[in-house]
Amino acid sequence: MTAVPEGAIEVVLYTRPDCCLCHDARDVLLQVQARHPFQLLERNIDEDPDLVRLYGTEIPVVTVAGRKAFKYRVDRRKLERVLDHARASSR
Repeated sequence: MTAVPEGAIEVVLYTRPDCCLCHDARDVLLQVQARHPFQLLERNIDEDPDLVRLYGTEIPVVTVAGRKAFKYRVDRRKLERVLDHARASSR
């Protein structure tokens, strides 16, 4: 597990059980997190009716610093750029 510095960017993976694309997204997030530490939270949308209404079958969804960044697939290079931008904006 990667050490997360205080004040790290929050990345949320909205997922549900038995979602192959969600597993793929998590793998990419963990790979990038190893080089660019951020706080990773996972939310099972099935545990919150509001999230089910919001995302339905459009999962996985990934937000970075509260902004929707990815739907269905996570691109490693784009994630790195989004994280860099979020860090620069938070300074």
